[in-house]
Amino acid sequence: MTDHWPGSTPSQTVGPYLHLGLLWPDGPDVVPPGTPGEIWLRGQIFDGAGAPVVDALVESWQADPDGRFDHPDDPRGAVRPTVAGFRGFGRSATDATGAYAIRTVKPGPLPGPDGVTEAPHLDLSVFARGLLHRLVTRLYFPDEPAANATDPVLAGLDPARRPTLVARPAPDGFRFDIHLQGEHETVFFAV
Repeated sequence: MTDHWPGSTPSQTVGPYLHLGLLWPDGPDVVPPGTPGEIWLRGQIFDGAGAPVVDALVESWQADPDGRFDHPDDPRGAVRPTVAGFRGFGRSATDATGAYAIRTVKPGPLPGPDGVTEAPHLDLSVFARGLLHRLVTRLYFPDEPAANATDPVLAGLDPARRPTLVARPAPDGFRFDIHLQGEHETVFFAV
């Protein structure tokens, strides 16, 4: 009898189990309710045919309003946020209409490579049934036109695709729809 190592095992999709293991009660709250300056980031996730994706999850990771991370990977050193209760991380499942919502505060600009400043943004990951790997994108703010114009990531994209990364104003924050495929497909990054 010979042992044969099969190599890597096949990837599996998130499946129908994300609601069992990836959610927690304060998941969508990057900041506690009532935090001064809180905003809501709301949107829907759509598949290639334009139908809402009702079994997805959106994760957010962001700097605090001062553009800092309380994380050892921040090259400037981890710094406690000045906003009480700020976690820098949120997680929201989509509902029956494909909608998600994350309560947060607007992040500050970040130092980028080669001394260039990155515009305020959130990094977002999308998990859903049928995806073998998470999809990673960014959300930029429409009220930061000067910073967005010089952001190195946005500048590196086809100008026609940049709008897929810029949220729209909404009454209590911003709206950012994510299109997994199709004519309005959101820009995703290989990370």
